Amino acid sequence: MKLRALLVDDSEEFLAAAGRMLESEGIEIVGYAKTGREALELAVELEPNLALVDIELGDEDGIELTGELEARAPATAVVLISAYDPDDLTDLIAESRAAGCLPKSALSAAAIAGLLGLA
Repeated sequence: MKLRALLVDDSEEFLAAAGRMLESEGIEIVGYAKTGREALELAVELEPNLALVDIELGDEDGIELTGELEARAPATAVVLISAYDPDDLTDLIAESRAAGCLPKSALSAAAIAGLLGLA
């Protein structure tokens, strides 16, 4: 399955770098969002099968956004990303609607595929 991803983060630098890296590994980045509102609009419009969502999305809560994405774009799997160690966020991640969480430092097509059971 070809992954078509929406990348959601409040850092333009991270969006650009992660987008280039993931595209070089075969993931099609169909959209970039810096806010929850942008993410919801793009998820509905572009119908990605994956959203990579930063847990700390500026003043917004990326974990809360996962529930909103599920309601508005149910075919979009959500993987949370964070600068923090996911082991420190286990309870928050477990309570979310996300498929899981990856540290930004370990973000790769292989890690995403493994988390989604596609590897």
